[in-house]
Amino acid sequence: MADLDIRPATAGDLQAIVAMLADDPLGATRESPDDLTPYQAAFERLANDPNQHLVVAVREARVVGTLQLTIVPGLSRRGATRSIIEAVRIHADERGSGLGTQVIQWAIDESRRNGCSFVQLTSDATRADAHRFYERLGFTPSHVGFKLAL
Repeated sequence: MADLDIRPATAGDLQAIVAMLADDPLGATRESPDDLTPYQAAFERLANDPNQHLVVAVREARVVGTLQLTIVPGLSRRGATRSIIEAVRIHADERGSGLGTQVIQWAIDESRRNGCSFVQLTSDATRADAHRFYERLGFTPSHVGFKLAL
């Protein structure tokens, strides 16, 4: 997979990113790939925040994966900085190819470069396959997450 490039996302990548976000049972109910307007505003906020890293994996000039990495400075754990991995998506025809492992490894390496003490992520409780994948990569299900819709 030497032909893979993981790079910062550009506004031109939004359509491909949103299509991947919408390409599963959960995303299909909450994403709107036909109207990029809210995603363009969100992209600008991300692009202007140095602690946000929205990246795409590109092979043969085609976006085949994405994730968002957030660097979070903190006071707990003796002032530890952590990173949070969100919105990991791999294009349907690339799943099972090892690409997911590569993009997660990129996020781990980038977290180290940013001085993070640990990496955390959340995964919807219904995503059993994703949970097995993250555990194979060394992540442990150590916490229970909660959300409150606003």
